[in-house]
Amino acid sequence: MTLDNLCVVLVAPSGALNIGSVARAMANFGLSDLRLVAPQTDHLQDEARKMAVKATPILEQARVCAELADALADCHMAFGTTRRFGKYRENLLHPDEAARTLLPLLEKGQVALVFGREDRGLKTEELDLCQRLITIPTSERLPSMNLAQSVAVCLYEVASRHSSRTVAESGRKLASVAQLEDLFGHMRQSFFDIGYLDPQNPEHILRAFRRFLGRAALDPREVRILRGMLSQIDWVEAERRRLAEAQEP
Repeated sequence: MTLDNLCVVLVAPSGALNIGSVARAMANFGLSDLRLVAPQTDHLQDEARKMAVKATPILEQARVCAELADALADCHMAFGTTRRFGKYRENLLHPDEAARTLLPLLEKGQVALVFGREDRGLKTEELDLCQRLITIPTSERLPSMNLAQSVAVCLYEVASRHSSRTVAESGRKLASVAQLEDLFGHMRQSFFDIGYLDPQNPEHILRAFRRFLGRAALDPREVRILRGMLSQIDWVEAERRRLAEAQEP
């Protein structure tokens, strides 16, 4: 098994030096698929090329996307990095745990490691697109790491475990990020219709579903089963409303 199915996604990177350093780290650890979401600088400028050294082909072949959803469209699992903690950040993985989790998933298709802005990281709605979350344990004196260093830490853990293990063949294909987002969109509408969501804070419950269904690593059949259940809920609710309207004077 190679790491060809693992991509690195940088969201709104602003420093050319950082982008070049990320490309070099990727080459160091055997990766080549770099995706840039709404970059705030030219990733092909001289500063980026100088930092990339012999990894300039990674810069030149980098895919530039307008939205994170576009960058993840062909992925079936995304691991987002964050330093933010709270009730929606349970079960954060350390880089070594993330490496053990994602390596078997590479046999099933494309997996993404997603890194946020140098100054603010990933927004909540961007973290929502990631099924698992990674945090790098650092000192409270200076908890935030440089972007390129964060990428290097995560890739080192993946590469070191990849080189020392043999992954068993598996025929199970996981659902794509697009399929999962369709599921969550359907879930949002169905839950709204039956009054299950708080209109003032609908994301409170939906993020809990995102987290535990992300840990479940759903396959396409499981997504269809859940959407079938939601469709049945939709039908029952439509019938309830129809009967209620019929009984009105």
